[in-house]
Amino acid sequence: MTTPRQGPPPAPEWEPEHEVSADAAAALIGARFPELAGAPVEALAAGWDNTVFLVGGAWAFRFPRRRIAVAGVEREIAVLPAVAPHLPLPIPVPRFAAGPSEEFPWPFWGARMIPGRELAEVGPPDEDRTALAGQVGAFLRALHDPALAAAAAGGLPHDPMGRADPDVRASRTFSRLDSLVRLGVWERDRAVTDLLADARHRPAPDGEPVIVHGDLHVRHLLLDPDGRAAGVIDWGDVCLADPAVDLSIAYAGFAGAARAALLAAYGPVPPGREAAARVLALNLSATLAEWAASTGRAALLAEALAGMRRAVAG
Repeated sequence: MTTPRQGPPPAPEWEPEHEVSADAAAALIGARFPELAGAPVEALAAGWDNTVFLVGGAWAFRFPRRRIAVAGVEREIAVLPAVAPHLPLPIPVPRFAAGPSEEFPWPFWGARMIPGRELAEVGPPDEDRTALAGQVGAFLRALHDPALAAAAAGGLPHDPMGRADPDVRASRTFSRLDSLVRLGVWERDRAVTDLLADARHRPAPDGEPVIVHGDLHVRHLLLDPDGRAAGVIDWGDVCLADPAVDLSIAYAGFAGAARAALLAAYGPVPPGREAAARVLALNLSATLAEWAASTGRAALLAEALAGMRRAVAG
């Protein structure tokens, strides 16, 4: 007989360990950066790992919400200034950086605000994503340049979350799918099952590691009012890894002619790398769908579920 669970259910994994309010952010920023003291501070966005505030209408400040995010914040501060000049799209470049203090136990930083709306929020039809996809392909080609890794990758870890390993990602996807079924937002799909079953027998791609964004999904690609790329944000998972880690966006965010445009701008993708990218696309989309369904983010849920369908499509 199963013993009933005692006490409250476990907290969701995205639950913050330390959540900063706008007033607290204003005090911390003003104390560390006197030139910004008194500037208006308003909440801008929040994810699993960071809370973002707009300061003075011009600066985006990121504060970690969980201890696991601190190493990523430190990598962003160290790496993004070296990477940004080599990329064809804007990325955040830390202008203000603060270490831990008695008032806040973790580092935080601010960069010039990149105007734009998340791809997940805009949700353009697939047929309207072709120009955007070409921009993303060119961006990834520049980011994955081996010369950039040689020049700017000092101290970066190698794929610490196993995102390029199809077996690792497949094994972490089943529980997400179970949650989506329990939440009533997804019905089991044979194509998904087959993709995951195939992944369990595939090795990780064995190409030379490059600098990757590490978490390039539909929340981290910003669009301008014309639906073109405005920038790429949230680099807390930047690391060295196989290009498949970032190419997952080709299979989660784009389909048909748009995906073809992305891959044409990027260059050839070997079958093993494509397989790894598809599995990660499914994993990230299922993870986003679970979070969105659990927290009432309707636009993100729709985009994430569409990403799952794209990941298994031809």
